[in-house]
Amino acid sequence: MTDVQPIVAQSADAAGLHATAPALLLELQTQLGYLCATATAATERGRRPFRPPADWGVRLGQLAYGVYLLADQTGVQIDTETMAAAQAVQRQAEAAGPDTGWPFTPS
Repeated sequence: MTDVQPIVAQSADAAGLHATAPALLLELQTQLGYLCATATAATERGRRPFRPPADWGVRLGQLAYGVYLLADQTGVQIDTETMAAAQAVQRQAEAAGPDTGWPFTPS
């Protein structure tokens, strides 16, 4: 397995992409908007079933890159935090059952 965060940091250094956390959050919002627009177009505004189009992986990768960049810029080890979130969701599901709702409710 490759450690993604250092690769993202190195590419961001090479491209001069470092910015403040608020600026990166706005960029993430833009990337999420592109992903949403891709899904909207693929489903003809919800009239057709969703099938990931050819550029879906690219859009999702751009969003993930932005999350890794934000984590790097704010000193967060995103892999560690993602693993902790996955473990918390699993514990919650095992304790309460699978139909307990969306696991990402802010605490």
